[in-house]
Amino acid sequence: MVSQGRQNVSFESQGTTCAATLHLPEESDHQPLPTIVMVHGWGGTQLLLVTHFIEAFNAAGFAVLTFDYPGWGDSEGTPRHTINPWKREQVVEHAIAHARTLDQVDENRIVLWGTSFGGGHVVKIASRHPELCGAIAQVPMLDGIRAVTAVPFTRMLRFGWDMARDLARPGRTHYIPAIAPKGEYASMDRDGASRIDAWVASHLDEEYDNRVSAASLATMGFYRPFKYLKSIRIPTLIIGATRDTVAPFDRRKVESQASDQVSVKTIDANHFDPYLQPWYDTNIGLQLEFLRALVSTNDTATT
Repeated sequence: MVSQGRQNVSFESQGTTCAATLHLPEESDHQPLPTIVMVHGWGGTQLLLVTHFIEAFNAAGFAVLTFDYPGWGDSEGTPRHTINPWKREQVVEHAIAHARTLDQVDENRIVLWGTSFGGGHVVKIASRHPELCGAIAQVPMLDGIRAVTAVPFTRMLRFGWDMARDLARPGRTHYIPAIAPKGEYASMDRDGASRIDAWVASHLDEEYDNRVSAASLATMGFYRPFKYLKSIRIPTLIIGATRDTVAPFDRRKVESQASDQVSVKTIDANHFDPYLQPWYDTNIGLQLEFLRALVSTNDTATT
C-alpha cells in the first residue's frame, strides 16, 4: 500500500529551512494518527533506502515524517554534506517539536525511528524524552570508538590526511566519497555499502550525491550513544546485525547496559543487509510487531 499523499512540511532548525515530508496512509479517517519520526544515518537523505519502510508503516496505519538535515538533500544550508552528530541531534529535536504541531499527528503517539548513525541519535534522544510513545533503532552506531577501531590502519592514515586537509582550510570543504565498492576509498566501503547505488537507480528518480566532508570523520570516535541506554524510560526496540563491521554490535553488551524498557533483537546480517531482501522481511516483521504492541498498550493506557 502506498501513501495517499506526501505533504511538504518544512521546518526551521539552526537558522536553516529543513525539507520535510509527511507521508500519510492510503486510508485514514482524518483523525490524528500515530506517527513515526524517521531519523536517517550517516549520508542519508529523506527517502534513501527507506521507501519500503515508509510503505509498510503507512499500511500499518502510521503517518511517517521524514526530513533532510541542513546541508543535505533538499534542505538549505552550507557547507553541504558535513556531519556533526550533536548538531544533528538538535535537528531531530526540532523535527519532533514540529511533528507535534501538525494536525494529522497524534502528539501522544509519536515514535522515534533511526537507522545507522541516526540510530545512535535515537538512543540518546529517547533517553531524554519519556513522553514519547516509543523508539526503534536499527543497526545503530552506538560506540564511535568501536566503529573507528574497526577501520583498517592504512585506511585510518588516509582518513587522517584528508581530515587534516579539510580542517586546515576553513570555508573550502574537502570531500571524500561517502560510499564505494569494497577496497575503494570512501567513508564506507564495507558490508556492501556500494549497493546503495543500485537501490537508488531502481527506487528513486534521482542520483545519490556521493560525498561527505572529510572533517565529518573527526567526530565519530567521540560519539558514544551506548552511555545513554540505561536512561531510556520508553519502550525501545534495538535491532543489531551480527556481522556488522560498520557499526559493530555486541548484543550481550547492549543488553547489560540498557534499561528494562529496551528490547534487543539481532539479524544474521551485515550493516546494509537489513534494508534489503531477504533480510528486510525479518527486519520489518520485528518492527511491525513492536509497533502494534506499542500502540495497543498506549490505547489501553489512554482509555
